[in-house]
Amino acid sequence: MTSHSFASGSVAFIGGGNMARSLIGGLVARGVPAQTIRVAEPVAELRDALTRDFGIHGFSDNAAATAQATTWVLAVKPQVMRAVCEALAATAQATRPLVVSIAAGITAAQLERWLGGDLAVVRAMPNTPSLLGAGVTGLFANARVDAAQRALAADLLEAAGRNVWIGEESLMDAVTAVSGSGPAYVFLLAEAMQAAAEAEGLPSEAARTLIQQTLLGASRMLIENDEMPSELRRRVTSPGGTTQAAIETFEAGGFRDLVARAIHAATERGRQLSAAND
Repeated sequence: MTSHSFASGSVAFIGGGNMARSLIGGLVARGVPAQTIRVAEPVAELRDALTRDFGIHGFSDNAAATAQATTWVLAVKPQVMRAVCEALAATAQATRPLVVSIAAGITAAQLERWLGGDLAVVRAMPNTPSLLGAGVTGLFANARVDAAQRALAADLLEAAGRNVWIGEESLMDAVTAVSGSGPAYVFLLAEAMQAAAEAEGLPSEAARTLIQQTLLGASRMLIENDEMPSELRRRVTSPGGTTQAAIETFEAGGFRDLVARAIHAATERGRQLSAAND
């Protein structure tokens, strides 16, 4: 992204935690002038680190950070989002910003209502690899977001990785379940593989390296090859071989059904969180 994306105004981050830091760092690295980026963060240590590391403007007060900003990025915890938005409603109605939220379980309609109504809102669901610039973000735009604002939101989140636009907001809970929570599923697999490898007698450090590189290599094959996962799996599963023995054990144990039930449980929990914050 280049600075022309924010040429007409500034972007204000409400909350200066890890995800905000990742996005701010990505924006600056991609050419957005630091003087156009503001952050409101009540913890002085976090705020000072952001201003020192990136040369942006830091504020302890949300209202001061958002004054005159044309884009707001809401990066606070879901349980405090309503109070934060309601306190900023008058400013939002006066300045009509594009509002981008990265809070899980908070709908665009909730955000719009808490901010006074009739605002362009993009709901974003990034995941933790975004902290490395290797994430993926599901994006949903309400009806008041125009084409230029969609492009701006996409540019902003591309600082953290790839984007996927979702046409129906009801599907954002599934996005959360698949990609938002998904890294933990991979970590759980790695944890289980580590324990199993050590049980088979492999030294801990050797097992760790083997697992890390196997997961990295498999991920690269998924991304860099234009093949379906089923085809990639078929290619490495020789009839009667070691991989087939493992895959048959996974299947006999109900692996696919277990994954489906886990993702469904996460999706349902996302819906519950949304309702609880209304």
